[in-house]
Amino acid sequence: MSTRIRLLIGALMVLAVLSTFVEIHIPSRSVQPIDAIEELRERDDLNVVFILVDMLRADRLGAYGYERSTSPEIDQLVASGVRFARAEAQSTWTKCSMASLWTGVFPPQTGVVRYQHAIPESVKLPAEIYQEAGYTTAGIWRNGWVASNFGFEQGFDLYFRPVPRQESEQELKRQTPGTRKLAGTDADVTESALEFVRTHRDDKFLLYLHYMDVHQYAYDKTAASMNFGSSLSDSFDSAIHWTDRNVGYVVNELEALDILDRTIVVIASDHGEAFREHTFEGHARDLYREGTDVPLMMILPFMVEDGVVVDSLVRNVDIWPTLLDLTGMPPLEGADGVSLVPTVLAAGRGDAPETPASVAYLDQRWGQVGKDPSPLVSIRKGTQRVLFKPGEMEKTLQVFDHESDPGEHRNLARKPPDWAVPLRDELVASHDRPIVW
Repeated sequence: MSTRIRLLIGALMVLAVLSTFVEIHIPSRSVQPIDAIEELRERDDLNVVFILVDMLRADRLGAYGYERSTSPEIDQLVASGVRFARAEAQSTWTKCSMASLWTGVFPPQTGVVRYQHAIPESVKLPAEIYQEAGYTTAGIWRNGWVASNFGFEQGFDLYFRPVPRQESEQELKRQTPGTRKLAGTDADVTESALEFVRTHRDDKFLLYLHYMDVHQYAYDKTAASMNFGSSLSDSFDSAIHWTDRNVGYVVNELEALDILDRTIVVIASDHGEAFREHTFEGHARDLYREGTDVPLMMILPFMVEDGVVVDSLVRNVDIWPTLLDLTGMPPLEGADGVSLVPTVLAAGRGDAPETPASVAYLDQRWGQVGKDPSPLVSIRKGTQRVLFKPGEMEKTLQVFDHESDPGEHRNLARKPPDWAVPLRDELVASHDRPIVW
């Protein structure tokens, strides 16, 4: 049998499984108290699987209170893991957001805020740290903003966009408003991931998966049978259902290979998507919550009875400092992000510690080569948030209190509360820092 035929059969088998709604089950790992998380860094056998679902809003997942059954696999997995109830991305545009996520540094100090920018080779990324520690490292992606030419491949033994297969593409319905249609589907990422974990089941590995079908509003017949509706927002929910099963299939394979009990799985997103909460649909235009509130979940090598919910505000820049800490690796140099291990332990013991402020940034002319930057900056601490355009602060200042106005529709800038000026000044100081490299 030729290699081409074997790959085709493998692709069809993956699609057959993913297109069939199977009974969901919680993987059979031991149940331990959350304090056992501190012992993970003493182990030398841990894998890390980092799953990035592009453009996934936190509030569209059942685990975050959504009424629709968009994410049954993820919901059950995180029910015995760690869910961060309030996580913020550092931008609403993929490349800027992912540069901050991987480096642990707020924009614009990454220097990656516009169309042509790339992470310089001098920066040491998490994959390089794991590679030096003897891990086999692989990144499988479909979004061109994280391609090798933008510096994201540093430290990966394998870093590639999977070859699209026409057979898988024909299985999906899709809407692609205002964005270029991508060839292939997330099943291509899943198939490549399964092949990788089967090949490296006896190795220590770091695996990064970047799913894109939510971004493409693409979904299969099973998701369509949920009858969410036909609007753009409904298609978004259907796409989440399809991607949820891809995630579940990867985690179930880790269990089938008997390596889930030595694997940390993180599920995250780079930004959300607007559905006219502030007049328009899409992302990469502003920094309102529908674009910056993202899910962040961690499935541990053991189960925690009833799970742990962290209510404190956390940031995407905290993801890799946390994973490096959990696995006993050296920290990222010069990072704004911090390890969330103490925060998780505190939440598991019933505490809600105050956490550092979160900064977000968007150059609203990121794709207009040759034009001057037009930055929008934001700072958030607890339920308090301040946004403005540097150089136009008086005219553009926005102040929101999420406790009374979670949707950010009531600007308090005319009569700002006492906390607004200190928070604004903290953002000014953060924005004026030089690039760190």
